[in-house]
Amino acid sequence: MSALTFAEPLPGLAPHTDFTLEAVDGAAGLFSLRPEAAPDVRLFLLDAAVYVPGYAPEISGACRSLGLDSPEDARVLVVATPGGSGTTVNLMAPVIVNEATGQSAQAILDGQGWPLRMPLG
Repeated sequence: MSALTFAEPLPGLAPHTDFTLEAVDGAAGLFSLRPEAAPDVRLFLLDAAVYVPGYAPEISGACRSLGLDSPEDARVLVVATPGGSGTTVNLMAPVIVNEATGQSAQAILDGQGWPLRMPLG
């Protein structure tokens, strides 16, 4: 379990900025993100390196703001949305994590051509 702090609230989750990230047992690279002040609220995040191996967004600006020297030092997670016709992932707005400090941000990748809802699988 890791404590993550966002400088800005995630869309739809204001005013929360402090979260708990917990690995889901039995599912490598799948995480549950919950606001510390509202543990009944939950987002599912996937480790992009595990589930979307070809994903290589330009995140250097977000990395600098989190105190990371390079994008390779960041953990890149994508929001997963389960639905009746399958699960989609948001590649347009990854969650970037500095694992050493817990500082995190959701990067909005306008103009990079990444989809908001890409079917997983």
